[in-house]
This record gives sequence, C-alpha cells and structure tokens, in this order.
Amino acid sequence: MSFLPQSFSLGHVASIAVTLLSGVAVMFLRLRASNRPTTMRKIIIPPLGMSTGFLMFVVPETHVPLTWALVAFAAGATVFAYPLIRTSKLERVGEEIVLKRSKMFIFILLGLLIIRLLVHDAVESKVSIPQTGALFFVLAFGMIVVWRIAMLREFIGLKRVKQEEYG
Repeated sequence: MSFLPQSFSLGHVASIAVTLLSGVAVMFLRLRASNRPTTMRKIIIPPLGMSTGFLMFVVPETHVPLTWALVAFAAGATVFAYPLIRTSKLERVGEEIVLKRSKMFIFILLGLLIIRLLVHDAVESKVSIPQTGALFFVLAFGMIVVWRIAMLREFIGLKRVKQEEYG
C-alpha cells in the first residue's frame, strides 16, 4: 500500500525531487555570487549558454504551437523576471561593480520555484512531458534574458558614471 495518492507515480515524485534539488542548488549559487565583483561577461554568458537549449526543438516530441511558446516567453519575461529585477541591485564598491542581493531575493527564488511546481502539474496534465519541458525552458529563457538585460543596462550605466567622473 502506497502513502502517495493514485495520481502520483514514482516518476512524478522523482521529477519533483529533482526540481527541488535543482532549485536549492540555484539558490545556493545565486547567494554565493552576491557581493562579488561582476563583469559584462558574467552578465551576458548565462543567457547565451542557455540558448543552446533551443536545440531541443530538433526533436519533434518537444514541438509546441508558436503561440504557446510566445505566451511562455512573455510570462517569463514579465511575471517571473520582474521580482528578480527588483531584488537584484548592482553597486559600485571602489573600482568594482558588485551584485548586492536583497534580503528578499532568496524568498523570491523560493516563491518562483513553488509557483513553477504548481503550474508544472497543470501544464503537464494537458501536454506531453517533453512539451512541458520545452514550455518551461522557453519561460525560463524569457525570464533570464529580461533579467540579464536589466542587469546589463544597470552595469553599463554604472560604468558610464565611472568614466564621466574620471574621464
């Protein structure tokens, strides 16, 4: 006799466990990266590296309607990116520009993880697992691209101020 509801399979539980472990790992890495000097390269590389994930769409099982992909991207770019932008602040410390994390940053990441888990089940009940993965990838890509563009604009502004002071 299982302690899990009938709708839960071992794969479902494993998926949730992997998602939670991945989320905790990302939170740990984000916290470690805070208050350390950043560069334009450190801001740009994550979305560029992540963009290779679009190769998944070579596999027909991952194909989703374009409108679904656009909605997923828009949700990531607006709803999910906004709290990250609001809780990420670049500051000049001497000669360096550092990312100062808000005390709310960890709670925002945790909240986004919980929302992702809840929405994931709803989406997965309507489309296949590969399509669900594809939609969440597009959502995450929209989130990281917009967040990093905001960081890049702030970084360039801080660099410009530095140049004007000493230029």
